[in-house]
Amino acid sequence: MEWRKRWSKSWGEVKYCSAACSRRGLRASDKALEEAILVLLNARGERRSICPSEAARKVAGAAGDQWKGLMEDTRNAARRLAAAGRVIITQGGAVQDPSTIKGPIRIAPRRVRSHGAGRTDAHP
Repeated sequence: MEWRKRWSKSWGEVKYCSAACSRRGLRASDKALEEAILVLLNARGERRSICPSEAARKVAGAAGDQWKGLMEDTRNAARRLAAAGRVIITQGGAVQDPSTIKGPIRIAPRRVRSHGAGRTDAHP
């Protein structure tokens, strides 16, 4: 989803890019893609990332090339998880803004780093 000027005062509350997306809502496949991303990241380990195509293939199963049709939905699932603070989206090893990124991406788990005396900060 791309930032729009009219959302400048309420960007944190924006859930859908259009009325059509709002009416459609989240489908079972959207939730399955989010779950697939989290399962793959958990299996991969804390410092590893995945390609969105891995989650698309997992959800499509043995359906041949149908995973390709899930790629944009998979990127949207990653954006939702990033907005919720569960993952980060990277490109070329650098953390990117999920709302504006274009091109190939990687999805990585959001890690928490300890700073002694019980203080922790989330970081990419």
